[in-house]
Amino acid sequence: MDKMKVAIIGCGTIANSAHIPSYMKNEDVEIKYFCDIIPERAEAAVEKYGCGKAVVDYKEVLADPEVEAVSVCTPNLMHSVISIDALKAGKNVLCEKPAARIYEEAVAMQQAQHESGKVLNIGVVNRFNNQVNRIREYIQEGRLGEIYHVYISFRAHRSIPGLGGAFTTKEIAGGGVLIDWGVHYLDLTMYCLGDPKALTVSGETFCKLGRDIEGYTYKDMWAGPPVKDGIYDVDDSVTALIRTDGPTFTMHGAWAQNIGESETFIDFMGDKGGIRLQYGGDFTVYTAEHDALVKFTPEGKSEDMFQTEIDSFVRCIRTGEKLPSHIDTVLKTAKILQAIYDSAEQHREIVLD
Repeated sequence: MDKMKVAIIGCGTIANSAHIPSYMKNEDVEIKYFCDIIPERAEAAVEKYGCGKAVVDYKEVLADPEVEAVSVCTPNLMHSVISIDALKAGKNVLCEKPAARIYEEAVAMQQAQHESGKVLNIGVVNRFNNQVNRIREYIQEGRLGEIYHVYISFRAHRSIPGLGGAFTTKEIAGGGVLIDWGVHYLDLTMYCLGDPKALTVSGETFCKLGRDIEGYTYKDMWAGPPVKDGIYDVDDSVTALIRTDGPTFTMHGAWAQNIGESETFIDFMGDKGGIRLQYGGDFTVYTAEHDALVKFTPEGKSEDMFQTEIDSFVRCIRTGEKLPSHIDTVLKTAKILQAIYDSAEQHREIVLD
C-alpha cells in the first residue's frame, strides 16, 4: 500500500513538538506539505525534517488530490475555517484542540464532517493517554463504586502565555485559560466517565492579573515574551459548577494566580474509592479493604500519547473506525465550555437541552 500523503497546516509549537515528529515516526505516512502564513516557519520545517514542500496558502494543499489528510495546528481563529474547507475538499482532518473558538463553529465543523463522510478528529490527546485509560477502566469496572463528584484543578502561579499575543486575544483564541488548559481537563474527565450529559452549568471567569501588560511580573511565559502594546481580554482564571446526569464537576483553573503553587490534578470521588490523577503523570487510588485504609499508585507502560493519537488517526482513515476523539464526541465538551463562558457573561446558571 502506498504511503498516505499528509500536510501540516500551521508550523508552530504544537506542530513541531507533537504532530510532525509523530508523523515522521509513522512508516505509513509521508508529509508532502508544510504550510504556514509565515513563510520562514514552513521553510524551517522542510529544512529540519528533510521532506515536503513549504507553502503559504493552505488552499494550495487542499487542491492537491494526493493529499489524504491534514493536521490543523493554527491559532483557534482558523480551526473551523480550515477544517471545513479541508472536509469539503475531501480531506481527512485532525484539528488541534479546542475544536473551535465558540460552540457554533464546532457545530458547523460537525455538519461538514457528516456531509463529507471524511474523518474529523480533535486533538484531545488525553484520550490516548495510558494512565487516563487505566482510570477509565477502573471506573467502568466499578472499582470506585458510584462516582458522585469530580474536582478539577488546573492552577499555576503567574504563567500567562505570550501576554498580549494570540493566546490572550479573544478574537483569535476565543478565550483564555478555560479554552486553552481547561478543555484538556474537562474532556479527560468526560472521557473517563463515558461522556455524561451535562444538565446545568454555572461559572465565572476573571480577567485580572495580566491587564497591566507592561507592569505584569511573571514566573513563566511560554508562547513568547510580552507584547507591550498587545491585547489582553481573556480569562486568566475560572471557576465552575457542572451538573450532569452522572457526577457533579467543580473546576478551578488559572493561568495566573497569586498563590505560589502549581495545582494540576483531577479527583474522582466514588463511594467505594477515589482516584487523584496528577495531570500528565501518575494516579493514586484510595479505598478501604479488610477493615483498613489502602492507597496505591499503579505503575504500567506509558506510551507517547501524541504518537498514539497520530497513529490512530492514520489507522482510522483506512479502517473507518470511529475514535474517541471524533467531533461527535468532543462536541459535548465544547458545549460545556461555551456554557461556562455564557454563564460568566450573563452571571446566571445555564440550563442545557
